[in-house]
Amino acid sequence: MRIGLIAPGGFDRRGRNEVIPALVDLTERLARRHQVTVVVVRQEPEPSRYPLAGAQVINLGYMAARRPGRISLRCLAKMLSALADAGPRFDVLHAFWVAECGVLAAAARWRWGMPVVVSVGGGELVWVPQVRYGGQGDWRCRLQAAVALRGAGAVTAGSRFAAEPLARRAPPPELVPLGADASRFDGPVERPDGPPWRLLHVGGLNAVKNQEMLLRALRLLLPRLPEARLDLVGEDLLDGRLHRLAEQWGLAEKVRFHGLLDHPALIPLYRRAHLLLQSSWHESQGVAVCEAAACGVPTVGTAVGLVAELAPEAAWAVPVDDADALAEAVFTLVTDPGQRERLGRAAQGWARKHDADWTAAAFEALYEKLVRR
Repeated sequence: MRIGLIAPGGFDRRGRNEVIPALVDLTERLARRHQVTVVVVRQEPEPSRYPLAGAQVINLGYMAARRPGRISLRCLAKMLSALADAGPRFDVLHAFWVAECGVLAAAARWRWGMPVVVSVGGGELVWVPQVRYGGQGDWRCRLQAAVALRGAGAVTAGSRFAAEPLARRAPPPELVPLGADASRFDGPVERPDGPPWRLLHVGGLNAVKNQEMLLRALRLLLPRLPEARLDLVGEDLLDGRLHRLAEQWGLAEKVRFHGLLDHPALIPLYRRAHLLLQSSWHESQGVAVCEAAACGVPTVGTAVGLVAELAPEAAWAVPVDDADALAEAVFTLVTDPGQRERLGRAAQGWARKHDADWTAAAFEALYEKLVRR
């Protein structure tokens, strides 16, 4: 098959930083058997083409919407022109996510008649008023999400939580989480007991990830667990606000801000962590949860995305923005290695079953079904 993947970014030509690892892993596996072209709408400022993961990447050159979920007709026309220049017609197009990529895929379907898959992977279908996050807070975003979904022959979601806004859709969305490369992340479930007790968070520092909740939970935890240490990995999009909070709250020696790391630097942090922490207001899935699980690390986090789905057997879920509940859960698991390892073993079993190979096979089967139809 000739497969076209449309993504907002995450396909840096070096294949290290500024990538979405789960999408690159998926691309590499699809490219083993198919001709794959990846179209990205905001990777490099100027249009470019380059090979990556066995596929040809077409970078459109910063033609993204001014606001996520919005796309101008001018940008749409340029995107369609770039798709037409890519060569022969694709057998199937797959858009990540519902916003501008989904609209582009829908337009391509109506122009050329090719089948389209759209995957839910952001906040296009939700609205979180506490941080003014999500596409459903803007009528233009709502309209364009509706256009993208209507143009899709199939819709997928990475968790049941992400699929909830599509409960009335017919046919219903298919659940296909983006799995991690289990062989790359594999690690033992057992960890040496602390001190120090290693807590890890992986994700961009931004409002919807709500890392302030992590700092509040750590303040509550330290009187009972003074040797707790928190590693925060992710690009800082809050202009140092969390760094200042850590200083003000006397946490500077307990928290380490690593910034953005590639996998060779990140994997050792997973393998030494006792717990992965999630604090988000919203997650459609949470790829870090998959990566940690593959390393044998259970997640304690807010009941969104995969954590809501894996709990209580393979994760521990707490209410959104409840620092007290998060601190209590962390203390319980840190001081009970048997329970922590049971969760870690169950999480690792899930990650191995739903790894990157499984994801590629699931999408390949979906593409073939749409092409036959």
